[in-house]
Amino acid sequence: MCNHHDKLRSNNVDLQQIEKQLDRRTFFKKTSMGLGALALGSLLNTEKMWSSVEPMTGNADMVGSFTKNKLGLPHHLPKAKRVVYLFQSGGPSQIDLFDYKPKLKDMYGQDLPDSIRAGQRLTGMSADQTAFPIAASTLNFKQYGESRAWVSDAMPYLSEVVDDLCFIKSMHTDHINHDPAITFFQTGNQQPGRPSIGSWLSYGLGSDNDNLPTFIALVSKNGSGQPLYSRLWGNGFLPTEHQGVQFRSGKDPVLYLGDPENYDGNDRRNMLNYLNKLNNISHDTYGDSEIKARIAQYEMAYKMQTSVPEVTDTSDEPDYIFDMYGPDSRDPGTYAANCLMARKLLEKDVKFVQLFHQGWDQHNDCPAGVKNQSKSTDQGTAALIKDLKQRGMLEDTLVVWGGEFGRTVYSQGQLTATNYGRDHHPKAFTMFMAGAGVKPGFTYGETDDFSYNITKDPVHTHDFQATLLHLFGIDHERLTFKHQGRRFRLTDVHGDVVKDILT
Repeated sequence: MCNHHDKLRSNNVDLQQIEKQLDRRTFFKKTSMGLGALALGSLLNTEKMWSSVEPMTGNADMVGSFTKNKLGLPHHLPKAKRVVYLFQSGGPSQIDLFDYKPKLKDMYGQDLPDSIRAGQRLTGMSADQTAFPIAASTLNFKQYGESRAWVSDAMPYLSEVVDDLCFIKSMHTDHINHDPAITFFQTGNQQPGRPSIGSWLSYGLGSDNDNLPTFIALVSKNGSGQPLYSRLWGNGFLPTEHQGVQFRSGKDPVLYLGDPENYDGNDRRNMLNYLNKLNNISHDTYGDSEIKARIAQYEMAYKMQTSVPEVTDTSDEPDYIFDMYGPDSRDPGTYAANCLMARKLLEKDVKFVQLFHQGWDQHNDCPAGVKNQSKSTDQGTAALIKDLKQRGMLEDTLVVWGGEFGRTVYSQGQLTATNYGRDHHPKAFTMFMAGAGVKPGFTYGETDDFSYNITKDPVHTHDFQATLLHLFGIDHERLTFKHQGRRFRLTDVHGDVVKDILT
């Protein structure tokens, strides 16, 4: 042990007491497996096992500076360097936005055939219905761009960028209620406690920016509807430095980051140095990896005191950028402002930026609800895609838009000539992706004439997760973490890469 550790230990009665408790029996109990591992390691090629740099193979121009890390990642040449996931909480109605079904207009009010519903599970909100009247969308649809993609008039700005989008109209998931469905999309399991997608990427690939977190979450202010929980961007059982950091609007984007009142912070560096020494002594004593994670978090917080105010300041953005994102972009915490903030974070090479926007749960007055939600999100989403493209960033930035499930073709409750509500529908819904490695101006998958069942190329939630990891050069079956005796992964024991949507 080095001299400064000895000095600190001699002055710390608590640490002396801890060391006395580590008797001979405890030592051999805690290190028996470690000694065996050391013996095994001496028989193996440890230089190859632990080498931190392994060049990628492939076209030299494409490989660039990519190298494999200590986990052997990436497994293959990645297409994406960063991702922005625009999560639309509540379940956007695919049938009112993108999945155009013109035949339904002649069936308005008729009961959905039993052969279509086929005994599929209902929520408690529809279980007592004796009839399931078909509610064709009252919104108007047109085809746009060279790709001739169908988009409703609720999304006028998004219709301008359809040739950059890859629509997946055959998404399906396992869960029919919000909380388990959202948790399933974000963590790969309906039960809380698993690591989120961003945490898996942080664990597997690390950071490209030493002064900002690898994973940042932004939540639209004044959201309504189903609640959102911090565990949706949590690290689960992964080391804590991989959890997402929520940036908020207002004076303090990150809680507890600023210095206390009347404290100038000049001795903070010295304080952290001494704190790190104490933590290192504790780590040497216990061998707990979480202590190292805490040290990394303290260091990141110190760096963020300078980097966060800089990256969250949009005052230097030109007027034409604010005009492109819309008037809400000047109001911190709105969806549009968070889209602009996401672009600034992506420019700083933050690997995973996730926007959470509530309010897509239209159980009644669906036409008006969809229009209101689209008005809040449409311009910001389209502007973000345009902005990334004009800066040359879309080619290696993945954009994802979607919710936890879709909506039913039948009306929940009373149906009128102009109004209807829609219940949750996990069996067929639409998402879209854009940018790094996905086909632009492309539509994948089909549903039946009722937007109720998938008729071609189904894509499960785990398939989506596997594809996202693949675009970052990760084989989803090989990115694992051992916890409580089992090796876990984001996609559990499922998932296939959707290769047909890849360039």
